[in-house]
Amino acid sequence: MGVIEVLGNQRPGSAVEGVREAVPQDAARAERESAFHRLADQHLWRSYRLAAVVLGDATEAQDAVHDAFVTAWRRFDTLRDHSRFEAWFDRIVVNTCRDQMRHSRRAVVYDLSAQPDIPAGDPTASVPDELVIRRGLERLKPDDRIVLALRFYRDMKVDDIAAAMGVRPRAATSRLHRALERLRAVLDQDSEEAAR
Repeated sequence: MGVIEVLGNQRPGSAVEGVREAVPQDAARAERESAFHRLADQHLWRSYRLAAVVLGDATEAQDAVHDAFVTAWRRFDTLRDHSRFEAWFDRIVVNTCRDQMRHSRRAVVYDLSAQPDIPAGDPTASVPDELVIRRGLERLKPDDRIVLALRFYRDMKVDDIAAAMGVRPRAATSRLHRALERLRAVLDQDSEEAAR
């Protein structure tokens, strides 16, 4: 899926304007649009995957990336250095995911009939680690989920996490540390409840 499909009808202009002779302003607009599409197409899939990890839902991730691309398109003129597009766009995606998590009040529903029986002994032995961690992440605050996804999914360094979240590196380090502590506490609590 390319940016054109993501943006839909967000492109300026009409069919009538395309027939007219190009004027310098139209050429500049076309160059701007072309530059945006080239940059955005390179980052579409990674952005979607980041949003899916943060939000935990494919449909919500698609909505978030769509909203982020529309925002980026509207603010593209504010990006001075196109080589910084990835960091700039990551920040827009992160903020869009954060806003979406803060405004959604969705309930997580698990189909217990599809769950396998857990044998006696270690209650988490038959549950894949990914599922346990995903459930733990769902119980964290939006900023905790974001910082963990940036660090462990995107494998970003602290300076890059700070840039994506719009904070200083020291604050990013603190947020990462606190998010890991909260995740450990949630996982420990889940393990204790499963053992009962």
